[in-house]
Amino acid sequence: MPYAWDSIRRRPGRSALTALGVGLAVGLVVLLLALSAGIQTSSTALADASGVDLLLASANTTFSQDTFPPISEAHSLASRVPAADPNVATASPWLVSDLVLGNASLRAAANTSSVPSGWGPTGTGTVGWLPNDNAGIETPDVYNGTGFTAAGDPHYSSGSFQGRPTGEIELDQGLAGVLGVSVGGSVWAAAAPPAGPSSLLGWYSNATEFRVVGITGPFWLIPSAFLAFLYLSELQSIVGGATNSTDYGSLVLVHLHDPTSAAHDQAILGAAFPSLTVFTLSNILGAIQHVVDLYRTFGELIGVIGLVVAGLFTTTVLLMSVDDRSREIALLRALGHTRAQVASLVVEEGVLLASFGLLVGVPIAYLGAVGINDFLLRVLAGLPSGFSFVSFDAPVILSGIGIVLAIGLVASIVPAARAMQLPVAEELRAP
Repeated sequence: MPYAWDSIRRRPGRSALTALGVGLAVGLVVLLLALSAGIQTSSTALADASGVDLLLASANTTFSQDTFPPISEAHSLASRVPAADPNVATASPWLVSDLVLGNASLRAAANTSSVPSGWGPTGTGTVGWLPNDNAGIETPDVYNGTGFTAAGDPHYSSGSFQGRPTGEIELDQGLAGVLGVSVGGSVWAAAAPPAGPSSLLGWYSNATEFRVVGITGPFWLIPSAFLAFLYLSELQSIVGGATNSTDYGSLVLVHLHDPTSAAHDQAILGAAFPSLTVFTLSNILGAIQHVVDLYRTFGELIGVIGLVVAGLFTTTVLLMSVDDRSREIALLRALGHTRAQVASLVVEEGVLLASFGLLVGVPIAYLGAVGINDFLLRVLAGLPSGFSFVSFDAPVILSGIGIVLAIGLVASIVPAARAMQLPVAEELRAP
């Protein structure tokens, strides 16, 4: 090792550039590994904590779809699913849709025909559900207000859709801030935005008024900066589907008494409801992992190119080092060093150079990962505290060390072979 260190010390500029090249390549690969590990670990932890053991969707639904086809008779599924499988503790039908919300300030401006430039209703994601029937399933915390006050779904009224609407709505903090409303305030909701400022009065006349009964935290299950929550039937009345023959939903979230038998329950519910597709937690995580693997494969191709370039660069530098010290190597041979011993000196220099690259690459990867993680957490609102897109765990660090050793060893093969084949007598006689 002293010989390798002396060789690197003699040529600090060239050695530094080599270490930087190796470091950038190693840093890129370690960053990709940390991202993949972080997403997989966090997704698994969130899914385990969600309480959702099975997910029912329309037949032939896949996770590659942006929207879910409607499920009919959504309300009755809350009772029919547990009846088909005694292991089901909760079956919660959800309708996920987009609404447009307007506040009282915009309505007042529309009444006086003095709508400021840039003002208009706000588009938002909306969940229609049965608020009191989500036992065991993680839902967003209500920070302010009492939340939904009525049990069940009063407007549905056992299938008539003739019950009294509650007119209650919950907004997450982001949406409440944009609309400038608090608990007790009013918002108006419709399925489509107005055509323009001149249509605002007509839009408000046809929109449905709701009273804000709760301000919630973000909801990671549907990551969105703006999210509203309604009773299932009241959202159905706005977007369509509030009839006995339709009663549309998007998903049914199932919480099991014993989640260890999820595959068995999947088979039972699949047979009982052939018009639905039943997903287990492993199916959901598998779909997430499939997407992660696609991006990871693309990233690995880029990383491999970087590693090949770094390896070739290191090989070139080691060849130059062997040429520069050819007389020293010949003298070592003359003093009794074997070819293998000479080759080991070159390998030591290659591994040492690559190790310096590790010292450069890991901090680069860590700083890059922190920056990417902070950026994604700002862009993807609704994720819970503690979620991380990166994970610098032991396998990631060990992978980085393995890559460095591989670069050092592979890059040393040709230079070591050259050092072993140097003609001793000619080198010693050379001027």
